[in-house]
Amino acid sequence: MLKQLKEDIQAVFARDPAARNTLEVLTTYPGIHALIMHRVAHELWTKDCKGSARLLSSFSRFATGIEIHPGAKIGRRFFIDHGMGVVIGETAEIGDDVTLYHGVTLGGTTWNKGKRHPTLEDGVVVGAGAKILGPFTVGKNAKVGSNAVVTKEVPPETTAVGNPARFITKNKPKDDEENRRRDYAESIGFQPYAATQDQSDPILDGMRVLLDRIQLNEKRMNTLCQRLSLLDPTFKKQQLNEQPFSDEELKIIEEAKRECEAQSSQSKA
Repeated sequence: MLKQLKEDIQAVFARDPAARNTLEVLTTYPGIHALIMHRVAHELWTKDCKGSARLLSSFSRFATGIEIHPGAKIGRRFFIDHGMGVVIGETAEIGDDVTLYHGVTLGGTTWNKGKRHPTLEDGVVVGAGAKILGPFTVGKNAKVGSNAVVTKEVPPETTAVGNPARFITKNKPKDDEENRRRDYAESIGFQPYAATQDQSDPILDGMRVLLDRIQLNEKRMNTLCQRLSLLDPTFKKQQLNEQPFSDEELKIIEEAKRECEAQSSQSKA
């Protein structure tokens, strides 16, 4: 118990630059207070002293504003920063070196008994106000953004943001299909603002489908024009003399391009 406490205090110094000394951490950090009481309550829970365990966890909630069910399994070097409003359910499992900020909920989505709360693997960081709901796993070294609502498994080394959460993965392997779409989009002057290929988003998925369909239709039209020009040699000449867009349409396209470039430069600045 004392060895675990020493590790927990060292975790505070490693992750909170405001921590000045051990006495301050022991006396003023509610996350440490809640963790000490939880470890005692969990021991009582595993030894079938469930009433005493619940009583101690209730006192911990009253004293710290952090509610941890005594049945929850928590690993080493766990750190709750600020802490107020954190809720950790009975069947939640937390690995080593995990960090939670205030307002985080590790909750369930069913009233049935059994595993109903999430499992957080080693090195997970959960931002303020995030809700992780359900009996799934948040992978090793994953991050959950502030106020995100996560209801499905998060892969390792992935960031989950938004409501409902979508995933952003760094160093994602190159995908030939995605590269083809990006090259075609650039060839027609299309660049979605503030969107990347790493995001999983319904709107972006819809854009991918539209790009595929546009490219397919363009290939069919080119094939059709080639065959028509073979039947009628004057067809190709007529096409070259015709302007594909009117002056008004070209003006609108130029204005849209300027607006996109202005937004892109503002985001980079």
